[in-house]
Amino acid sequence: MNIASIKEIAELANVSSSTVSIILNGKAKEFRISEATQAKVLKVVQELDYKPNISAKRLRTNGETVKPIIALFWTIDARTQLINRFLTSIQHSLSECGYKYELLIQPYVGSRICDETSLLTGTRFNGAIIANATFEDEAYLASADISVPTVLYLRDSDKYCSVNIDHYKAGKEVAKLFAARGHRKVGAVIPTVSSHAIHSRAKGFMDGCTEYGMELPEYRIVHNQYTEEGGYLASQSMANCPERPTAIFFLSDQMAIGGLYAFNEIGISIPDDIEVVGHDNEQASRFSIPSLTTMHLPVEDMAAACFRMIVDLMDHKLTPPYSRQFDYHLAVRQSCGSAARRD
Repeated sequence: MNIASIKEIAELANVSSSTVSIILNGKAKEFRISEATQAKVLKVVQELDYKPNISAKRLRTNGETVKPIIALFWTIDARTQLINRFLTSIQHSLSECGYKYELLIQPYVGSRICDETSLLTGTRFNGAIIANATFEDEAYLASADISVPTVLYLRDSDKYCSVNIDHYKAGKEVAKLFAARGHRKVGAVIPTVSSHAIHSRAKGFMDGCTEYGMELPEYRIVHNQYTEEGGYLASQSMANCPERPTAIFFLSDQMAIGGLYAFNEIGISIPDDIEVVGHDNEQASRFSIPSLTTMHLPVEDMAAACFRMIVDLMDHKLTPPYSRQFDYHLAVRQSCGSAARRD
């Protein structure tokens, strides 16, 4: 790291060089440096267009062979189950390129990506993949001056490169399936997370229900936690609603698997009494009883695209914003669609 540059930042911000170093290394909270002081230092950093030499810093630290670092920002919530598929694909990508890069896993609290000052300073990594950004996170990223190449996963952006699917059409596809199987009274179980993906998925399903003439009253739209327990509780509520649906769309497999357990406990037969569709095509969905029909989310292909995109950005071969949209498809199993509907 350039000591002279740090001294210059310290002088202009009227703080000590050590304070600047602490802030640039993302340890401001640990040392209880006020937000006002952090903002003042970061403002000077941006005005000076300060670009630390990450490789030189690491060489002085341990003398190891230096590789560019890619940081994966993933929310600390129930969606960590999906990270396994994502990381498996990234591992393959790293192997194919001869492990020319290092991967840094950076958990973050949803709606608090603004706390990750390393995105502004660029002192810890050379590129970032940000997954599961909330509405608040997306608003912050749209206005922030991020100093490292950045790719958004499962989000759209007119500022950053992004990898996504058409969540609205995916939700509508489930409604189309229910209509084709003769359902008229349907329900939806929606996770309580701040997410454009979930919002678009739900809207597509609801609009599809209207288009295909299916009934989806408010009391058959149940919100709960993005967990198996959330799906379990939502299903208990759905079973007790005034007019029980004959088909339910769970907007995540985790919730659907909890729902299958609840229905079995209550004595509701799936798919004879209620047909069920999930979303994501998690591995567990193949082994539930009955096996779960679900909308396949191509996590592995999307992760590989994120990797290629961030590498191209770091190598100045790609200019943001650039986006890739992947196709989805229904994985039809026993919980819905594997046999003719019996009313």
